[in-house]
Amino acid sequence: MKKQAIKKILVLIAGLLLVINALFMAVYSNLNAGILVTFLLGLVLVLYGVFINTLVRKIPTLLRNAFWVGMGVVVGFSGCLLGTGLNDTVTYNEDAIIVLGSGIRGEVLTVGLKNRLDSAIAYYEKNEDALIVVSGGQGPQESITEALAMERYLLSRGIPQEKIIKEEKATSTFENFTYSKEILDEKFDDNYEVCFVSNEYHIYRASSLAKIAGFESTTHTHSNTVWYTVIPSTLRECMAVVKMWIFKQ
Repeated sequence: MKKQAIKKILVLIAGLLLVINALFMAVYSNLNAGILVTFLLGLVLVLYGVFINTLVRKIPTLLRNAFWVGMGVVVGFSGCLLGTGLNDTVTYNEDAIIVLGSGIRGEVLTVGLKNRLDSAIAYYEKNEDALIVVSGGQGPQESITEALAMERYLLSRGIPQEKIIKEEKATSTFENFTYSKEILDEKFDDNYEVCFVSNEYHIYRASSLAKIAGFESTTHTHSNTVWYTVIPSTLRECMAVVKMWIFKQ
């Protein structure tokens, strides 16, 4: 089989898998920029494969090479984000742990958010003196606040009500930390130590935003990302990191 034919097949398969992944996520998760980008990228690859021997050849070589270099950069950046978040820094001496919201459907937790809460529960089992701050407001496709949904889950898993603090205004990671800090500043009279839990791909940005929001230092523990959400989640995170670098929030 000719090299060009093999390339065409591989590009078509990659594109179709991305499109299928995006459509699946659109049905079973809240629609977001990561899902849209995954779909568009898959569509571009499908078209590239279909027209590889005709229209694609008319595109300047420089632009084609730039496209593949860009793809490589995104893949490498995503891998760095995933790898960075695997190194937990918690000491289990923190005074509070903040669980960052990540969306619900109606009143139902998404798989990603449930995993974050399970990580928080695992942390609490080693440090029962810590307060658990569940942070997240109400967004599109959500019937209640994320914080309320998280509180219900924690209560169902045996976490005492008095150990849970709801922060129900935040609509972004920056606001998660900003509003959570306002609550914790009132709760503790002196210096206190805080950790947070999020998916591994989100740890880098969350750590940076925690500092911008006013926390002098935070530790963190991660939750693992479900395989079928990795591509949309990391693509969305790459864009969010660039936005953070530019706007500092």
